[in-house]
Amino acid sequence: MSAYVIVNVDVLDEEAGLAYARVAQKSILSHGGRYLVAGPTPEPVEGTWGSSRVVVIEFPDLERIRKWYDSPEYRQAREIREGKVRVQMLFVEGAPSEGFSLPD
Repeated sequence: MSAYVIVNVDVLDEEAGLAYARVAQKSILSHGGRYLVAGPTPEPVEGTWGSSRVVVIEFPDLERIRKWYDSPEYRQAREIREGKVRVQMLFVEGAPSEGFSLPD
């Protein structure tokens, strides 16, 4: 089942942010991920939104996400962003193909 990485990003240093993005993107693509959302400015409709950028990445499954996250390539990206890009990240599984239903 597809799984997703949802990321809130605040770039404190634009140069470091671009360097991080380049290395992160290469690692994501090499591990079977694909960007679904990579918008520069989210538009809050309800409540407050604490980050300046939102990214949603799809992977074939959670196992592939964990392999990507622990890979040497993505560890390098995390080192580049340290102290210069704030990230909040979630790993979530997608809904089954028959859709989501609430319990009775």
